[in-house]
Amino acid sequence: MPKVMAQPSANEGRGRRRRTSSTLAEINVIPLVDVMLVLLIIFMVAAPMLQRGVQVNLPQSRQTQRMTDDQLYVTVPVSYRENHKVYLGEEAVSIEFLAERTRQAMLGKDVRAVYLRGDGAVRLQELMEVFSSLKEGGIERVGIVAQQRGKP
Repeated sequence: MPKVMAQPSANEGRGRRRRTSSTLAEINVIPLVDVMLVLLIIFMVAAPMLQRGVQVNLPQSRQTQRMTDDQLYVTVPVSYRENHKVYLGEEAVSIEFLAERTRQAMLGKDVRAVYLRGDGAVRLQELMEVFSSLKEGGIERVGIVAQQRGKP
């Protein structure tokens, strides 16, 4: 928008003109887009670093079989001793509700199998508590996940 200049009055000299200008009320879009793209790149780089699972040191074995990701995993961390919570997939579940949660997770599945990932420091008695709770939930087969020796 052009600047508006007022006509000089009779009292004013030639050098003293009054200027009035309107302010620009538009948002400059180009810096906004640049900032949004930088933020998008930052979040794309940072998002995979924020995803962490439960830390479990699996027991080691001489031979192991390759596992696929479509099975249901129950993870027993070392912290099971204090809080009596296991992880059904990625969800923390108390041992009292594990039987019901496995029933719900197995609805509509013809093979009722669960793979147990227990930390190497978990005691056998604690694993037996989890086994019995899984059996109460209708699980027919429980596999134990181990790590092959020499592989991280």
